[in-house]
Amino acid sequence: MNVPLFDPTTATEPLRERIDAALLEVSAAGQFILGPNVEAFEREFAEVVGASEAIGVANGTEAITIALRALGVGAGDEVIVPSFSYYASAEAIPPTGAVPVFCDVDPVTYISTAEQVKAVMTPRTKAVVAVHLFGNIAPVAEIEALGVPVVEDCAQAAGSVGPEGRPGALGSIASHSFYPSKNLGAFGDGGAITTSDKELAERVRMLRFHGSRDRVNYEEIGFNSRLDEIQAAVLRVMLPQLSEWAKHRAAAGQRYSELGLGDLVTLPQPTAAATPAWHLYVVATDNPDRLAEQIGASGVESRGYYRSPIHEQPSMRAWRPAPGMLPGTDQAARRHLALPISATISDRQLEQVVTAVRDASDQ
Repeated sequence: MNVPLFDPTTATEPLRERIDAALLEVSAAGQFILGPNVEAFEREFAEVVGASEAIGVANGTEAITIALRALGVGAGDEVIVPSFSYYASAEAIPPTGAVPVFCDVDPVTYISTAEQVKAVMTPRTKAVVAVHLFGNIAPVAEIEALGVPVVEDCAQAAGSVGPEGRPGALGSIASHSFYPSKNLGAFGDGGAITTSDKELAERVRMLRFHGSRDRVNYEEIGFNSRLDEIQAAVLRVMLPQLSEWAKHRAAAGQRYSELGLGDLVTLPQPTAAATPAWHLYVVATDNPDRLAEQIGASGVESRGYYRSPIHEQPSMRAWRPAPGMLPGTDQAARRHLALPISATISDRQLEQVVTAVRDASDQ
């Protein structure tokens, strides 16, 4: 039996009839942009997250850029962001006119601490992008206590729960992605911004629609970045399932531990009092690529995601820190490996993964 790294289809199969009906309703109504499904999803998603406002946008990357613009980030500013993350976390910064400043991560949680953020702050720091990587939860309150607003990057953390609430309602403003492989995935690109600051929410709505509040007067150079009715309709069917899907992901991570996976590799450590809905279950080992090859022969998919951290990408050369400045990032990049996890992964599949890793360790 093959164990896929991702399985976004099994969980949605029981919802197919309802999804198909929702898509037909959108088609029949003939309203595809900023219609009733988007408005309803925004209300429903805000309630689930625990924020006052949610604004649908085209994708998770533009969600970060628009959130930063709403905070007033612009030319001459610096925005701190972890280098061990998906490229979009930093890619979203230069379009504002600001520059990324890379901070380190804890190589066990894969999350940046407030101390690591503080170490690279300067008088030009205007905001911090705190990434809830792999579903783990960043210490947003501790970072905001440093005196700068936080944009939460929640792309991988839908369904996670922390001691102060859910990602998306912990900082000044937050970005979300509904890319199909995410914990809450649409049938194409989609994103959202959440906040409990009404003024920020109004700025976001203005910026997502070409910089206009009334579609007549254009106050700023904005974006054409809107969640469409089709994706909103799909997400409305899926959203009520998120809690159960998240519980299954969290339980699967716990089951990996119970099966003895921690005796073979280093398991990801949740941050303080967090219950991550693991988007990716990322372990660490000295030779991850060799392990991936060995377990692949047993039908178990795995992947190293960020072997080259963002600061090492060619496009980020101008902002690259000096060698050795990000030791946790270097360690995480070198040693990490994502193992299978999903909202429907079975106990049998989890056992097969652990058996494959154990067999590889015995070789």
